[in-house]
Amino acid sequence: MAQRKVPVTEILDTLQQLYPDAHCELNYRSPFELLIATILSAQCTDKRVNEITAPMFESLNEPEHYLHLTQEEMEEHIKGLGLYKNKSKNILETCRILFEKYNGEVPQTHAQLEELPGVGRKTANVVLSNAYGIPAIAVDTHVFRVANRLGLAKSDNVDEVERQLMKRIPREKWSDAHHWLIWYGRRICSARNPQCGVCPLQSMCRFAQTEAKKAASKKKPKTTTNSS
Repeated sequence: MAQRKVPVTEILDTLQQLYPDAHCELNYRSPFELLIATILSAQCTDKRVNEITAPMFESLNEPEHYLHLTQEEMEEHIKGLGLYKNKSKNILETCRILFEKYNGEVPQTHAQLEELPGVGRKTANVVLSNAYGIPAIAVDTHVFRVANRLGLAKSDNVDEVERQLMKRIPREKWSDAHHWLIWYGRRICSARNPQCGVCPLQSMCRFAQTEAKKAASKKKPKTTTNSS
């Protein structure tokens, strides 16, 4: 039997109703601050990044402010985060490039952003979408998990998930859908113990339907046959 077509419109409408005010939960005041915060967010929670950047951005909020820092000094600012040594190195080099090549401005294309140390496709999408209003879908761990569970995408490759989402979701909704999926992943569809029982998308979700069938089969009593 063929699988039921994924109700993309209904899923997006429900997510919008759930999270009409969904937004980037990293705190920033400029494209540069968002870029640095997003680099720092790798394998860290937004809450923890905000705790680190709040005092740091008081004095370090432009690329030129980082040019005379040693790596050890940079590490002192962010040592409460995972991978802080590598992030320190990338941030200092990124700031140097921004200052020398882009006059201190954060570029506005994928190609230019992804040339910066520590900046991959996801980080570039976050900056383009939130700082510059350019439609994009940043596939982080939440978007990746939720998209596959709901059936909006089907792949174990992050780039392929992004391509499938871009194909299925109208371009004008890419940026909003990115936030809806993240908020849904953080609040309901967690990696462990997702709250399928209270999820308003349960009836539309392939993962929830599969899990329900598994649970039903376990409860089904075994039949026995009497030998004659």
